Amino acid sequence: MARNVADLRKEYTRAGLTESDMDPDPVEQFRRWFDEALAAGLHEPNAMIVATASPDGLPSARVVLLKGFDDRGFVFYTNYEGRKGRELEENPRAALLFYWGELERQVRIEGTASRVSEEESDAYYAGRPRGSRLGALASEQSRVVGSREVLEGRIRTLEAEYEGRDVPRPAFWGGYRVEPEAMEFWQGRENRLHDRLVYRRGDGGWKMERLQP
Repeated sequence: MARNVADLRKEYTRAGLTESDMDPDPVEQFRRWFDEALAAGLHEPNAMIVATASPDGLPSARVVLLKGFDDRGFVFYTNYEGRKGRELEENPRAALLFYWGELERQVRIEGTASRVSEEESDAYYAGRPRGSRLGALASEQSRVVGSREVLEGRIRTLEAEYEGRDVPRPAFWGGYRVEPEAMEFWQGRENRLHDRLVYRRGDGGWKMERLQP
């Protein structure tokens, strides 16, 4: 018999989070937590939910892999003509969410997305496995397709076309960088009194505040 979803419950007891724990720079704080997620051996710690919205406010979300971050923002790659790409071109506001359940942590990032440079996209694309590059060429992301066989047929055609040759990056595929304007660090605590510390960017730099759970 299936369990009642409402009865599923977990107490968070691993750690607390105080202002003195935090780096003044939220990107450096993210780096610290990300390194700890890597050290803990978590499965795909770079997996994040990317949320976008249409100009009229219809939201959508999906899991994407983070491929880089620094003071300029957080980078992922995608098809520019898929749903998230179309929405980001019309409404560049985006939210990212990392959830590291084993560490009882999550990080929320809100900001504005823009395309990375052609050179950055080219460099990342060149380092992808050949099959992934062919897949990017074959897929008209988010469009309806009649069957799996259609996609597999495109791959076979492209394999023949590019046999013995490099697979170029298509113009419709590349990276986005989300420049953060707010970053929230969440640590689970007992009795659902979770710690939430949020950084907001202002004229004088980053300001940190504590939010109620």
